Amino acid sequence: MSKISLNGVFEMHVHSAPDIRERAYTDFEMMEAGIRVGAKGIVLKSHHGTTMNRAFLVNEYNKLKYNQENDFVMYGSITLNYAVGGLNPIAVETALKMGAKVVWLPTTHAANQLKKNNKEGGIECLDEDGKIVEPLREIFELIKEYDAVLGTGHLSPEEIFKVVAQAREMGVEKIVVTHPEFWVVGMSHEDQIKIVKEYDVILERCYAQPMGGGVYKSNLQDNLEIIKKVGYKNVMVNTDGGQVENPNWEIAFEEYVQFLFDNGITQEELDYMTKTIPAKLLGV
Repeated sequence: MSKISLNGVFEMHVHSAPDIRERAYTDFEMMEAGIRVGAKGIVLKSHHGTTMNRAFLVNEYNKLKYNQENDFVMYGSITLNYAVGGLNPIAVETALKMGAKVVWLPTTHAANQLKKNNKEGGIECLDEDGKIVEPLREIFELIKEYDAVLGTGHLSPEEIFKVVAQAREMGVEKIVVTHPEFWVVGMSHEDQIKIVKEYDVILERCYAQPMGGGVYKSNLQDNLEIIKKVGYKNVMVNTDGGQVENPNWEIAFEEYVQFLFDNGITQEELDYMTKTIPAKLLGV
């Protein structure tokens, strides 16, 4: 079968160093990997703060080293864990003013994740009545104003439905359900079909997921199934890569798209999931 190229793809979710845990690539090495395969852009994600400042430096380095000889762009984001004060509108506004393209709701500090790990506490996005808490209302207004992407983080399916409904009601247009297949999120196929049908969101389906103890489980077969059930126009192919336990980012991405192609997903559909969807989300 034909070998799939990564030329022109975008990656909306990857981790690199500096970080609290070991990562396979530094920010600059991630840039080099993107340029090698002809990618158009990568969004850096950190559970522990912001990355738009790191992305800025990468892009400046790219200009200096390659003198505009490529069209690769690194993009930044903010994740609303305790390192930025949780649901902190000031941190969000600052990040968006500095160029962040994605705002992720809590991940490692989400109440849902702590509960799944048999811990107490964590950041709640909903009040006792199932309404978004006031800081989140301010954050949604900012996401709307700056035309940024809302990622649902590591919330539970029940929380995601309520958060998405209220974000849509407030006019947030770009909504991505963050790796719904991840066991911490644990969204069933039925719920993924339902949330796409009701709110026209994008499902971010990633290469692999951590099962604990440095063990990762492939999501490829499950990703293929959900694409066939939901339709390619609402599924974005990302890796959530950067772990030392998994293949390097570009190898994982290539394995992912090659698997889909070899199992009946067309080049046109792959282009839509790896190029068209993220380009729209990033506004490029």
